[in-house]
Amino acid sequence: MESITSKLEIIKILNDFPFEKDVYQQVKYINKHLLLKKVKFPLLEIAAKQLSIILPVESQIEFLKEMISLKTIGGNVIAGIILQSRLPKHFNESFEYAVDYICFGDEWYVCDIIGERVFGYALLTQPEKTIPVLNKFKKHNNEWIIRSIGVATHYAVKKGLKKKYVEQMFNILLSMSHTTKFHIKKGVGWAVKTIAKFHPEIVDKYSENIKNDETIKQWFKTKIKIGLGRSYKYASKYTD
Repeated sequence: MESITSKLEIIKILNDFPFEKDVYQQVKYINKHLLLKKVKFPLLEIAAKQLSIILPVESQIEFLKEMISLKTIGGNVIAGIILQSRLPKHFNESFEYAVDYICFGDEWYVCDIIGERVFGYALLTQPEKTIPVLNKFKKHNNEWIIRSIGVATHYAVKKGLKKKYVEQMFNILLSMSHTTKFHIKKGVGWAVKTIAKFHPEIVDKYSENIKNDETIKQWFKTKIKIGLGRSYKYASKYTD
């Protein structure tokens, strides 16, 4: 498989982008010159940011719909970034399409790629608007969407989400600590480890409740312990 390894190559591909063609031909071009080649995610994100600028706003969703139908891994990166760019003016729509694409992709990596770039970025940049939506995701009928709560939290906390919002998300995750579903546990556990690593003081605030609440599963407590161990603080408060 041919590789693309530089920003200059990305720029050249986009300089030859067929603006005059219809969406089907545009997606065909991106698929041939970008998605069917080996490209690291940071370079795909550069391409996606440029596409979000050069594609007319009114045709972006049609472009994404056609591209997502190809089910390429790189297409999820591009979709995530373009939807991310639309969040300020099309928040609800961006969330709706992200949910649709994750459900359509039906794989953990689709959930994580799009979940970080749309839900995670929204949580980081618009937390007060995003947290109630993520909380509603707990009742979604698709496990990938429920998992994305953890994915989004991991991303936002790692990128510097303010402490008061981290605590709100920790409480949401805590309310999910009884689940036994594998993929949801993976997403929630990932986020819990990240919170414990970067904000051990938040976990410590709830330590007695966590230790004494029999409805909280052991996997949740173990993830906390791992995260606290990485923070080099408070780890001794938790035992297997």
